Amino acid sequence: MSEKVGYAEIAAHYRRQIQDGTLPPGETMPSLRQVCERFGVAQTTANRAYRMLKMEGLTLPKSGVGTVVAGPISNNIASRVAMHESTGKALGGGETSQILEVGTTGADELVAPRLDVAPGTPVHVRRRLVSRGGVPVHLSSSYYPAYVIAVTPELTETVSTGGSRELAAERLGVAQQQVLEEVTSRFATESEKAALGLTAGDVIVTQVVRTVTLTDDRVVEVAVKVTGGATILRWSTSLSART
Repeated sequence: MSEKVGYAEIAAHYRRQIQDGTLPPGETMPSLRQVCERFGVAQTTANRAYRMLKMEGLTLPKSGVGTVVAGPISNNIASRVAMHESTGKALGGGETSQILEVGTTGADELVAPRLDVAPGTPVHVRRRLVSRGGVPVHLSSSYYPAYVIAVTPELTETVSTGGSRELAAERLGVAQQQVLEEVTSRFATESEKAALGLTAGDVIVTQVVRTVTLTDDRVVEVAVKVTGGATILRWSTSLSART
């Protein structure tokens, strides 16, 4: 490695290893001294790199051990939108998306008011399982109104689009503007337990209902994401003043 390497490059190196499973959850990270020796940098640079990983929720301090890789992490939509803008993909390194089901269903009491339709109105659904390093991270069911499917027929197929909302927004000619994410906990259904590899009798899961609106105030997607209790849901919001 170049002696001119900066903290961002060091953080990116370990971020890739965490995301692709080279450094699995619970693994002890190299010590700051080892980082300094490997990259030829001062301890302040190594410390800034590790601070970045910690702030991203990728690592945690562990008393008597040092820094360890955090448990499975499910990024929020803002992170995935930013990732799609920079890479053209909504999935991170080591992540895969398996389409489990596509079809039409009647909007239930959870989805209907968020799509602004009457209960029972036919809406399109795509269910998929996102895994990282082969380990299930979250199960997601995305619901789309008819006007989205009309311009994005790919969503009716059992193939990954690499960014369904982004594709729909592009076809509609309107940018994504806002997402409301509502978090609750509940017992997992049997199908959710099977998909996520949860084996206990009564399992508590975290449910995130997200409603994504466009700049013209139309809803482009309502999604219900379910994760096991070991999965960390991650949000990062800047608190700095905007000018």
